Amino acid sequence: MLNETPALAPDGLPYRLLTLRNSAGMVVTLMDWGATLLSARVPMRDGSVRETLLGCASPEQYIEQTAFLGASVGRYANRIAKSHFELDGVSYALLPSQGENQLHGGPDGFDKRRWRIIKQNDGEALLTLHSPDGDQGYPGNCETSVHYRLTEDNRIAIEYRATVDKPCPVNLTNHAYFNLDGDCSDVRNHKLQLLAQRYLPVDEMGIPQEGLKAVEGTSFDFRTTKAIAEDFLVDDDQRKVKGYDHAFLLDAQGDLGQPAAHLWSADEKLQMTVFTTAPALQFYSGNFLDGTPAREDGEYRAWQGLALESEFLPDSPNHPEWPQPDCVLHPGETYVSVTEYHFTAQ
Repeated sequence: MLNETPALAPDGLPYRLLTLRNSAGMVVTLMDWGATLLSARVPMRDGSVRETLLGCASPEQYIEQTAFLGASVGRYANRIAKSHFELDGVSYALLPSQGENQLHGGPDGFDKRRWRIIKQNDGEALLTLHSPDGDQGYPGNCETSVHYRLTEDNRIAIEYRATVDKPCPVNLTNHAYFNLDGDCSDVRNHKLQLLAQRYLPVDEMGIPQEGLKAVEGTSFDFRTTKAIAEDFLVDDDQRKVKGYDHAFLLDAQGDLGQPAAHLWSADEKLQMTVFTTAPALQFYSGNFLDGTPAREDGEYRAWQGLALESEFLPDSPNHPEWPQPDCVLHPGETYVSVTEYHFTAQ
């Protein structure tokens, strides 16, 4: 369990924790700092409860970790090559946060801010964030909200919204790490079905250097359910980044009624289905989790949790040719991205 603490956040104020619960017995805990998902405890058929999210022992440890555990990331999730893009003939230099590239919105991204709690009750929480013009190098003011809901059928529904007063790329996601075994076991023993025909190869820094590639005949083919360990590290595309850390262009094409992915615990007693309006899912097998502060047992090791992040393809501002909706948000438009994680005890 998360320990309450008198420690203060970097802005000198206490962390605020929020709890959602439903009549089925599922309990989800959130924090206003980074609009972060801290915990998701799912009731099992045998009466036990499983913690499905990786997390730290106390709120202040989230400041120390660099894995973005459960955080809301933005303005632009994933990587932008060389921290640079051009828009309407203007060149924008962003603040780099991973070598020369920008990762997850910059060194002071949305995960490192206090979000304002607008509404909360047992079933939902609404938080907002203002990002000023020039923030991390991005143009224009950006008004962002996240609406977390816990449904009666054990879904965590996450809706991100944003508006801008200047054209700007916007790509918001939650960086939850899942382990459906409820312990610190190797998540590569989970089974995954990812409904996508194509994935995006990347270099050692996670930057795409070529276009989309068919999953057929590769280790990235999860169209039929298989254990993550089955084809782990068998090809160069994986070995470059120590495993899976790649975006898949989804068959669902933004249809929230179609599943994007199914994940099963190693014992197959818990299933999670992902639905999203986003065009892609970034499947990250937790290759660099070593040393991340853990809720129990000190520190996580690599491959003890995985992320399925709903988003635009990485470096999309520099690749308007990719077959997905435009990642640039314009004044008068509203960015909306909805993702649901549906838990089912077997």
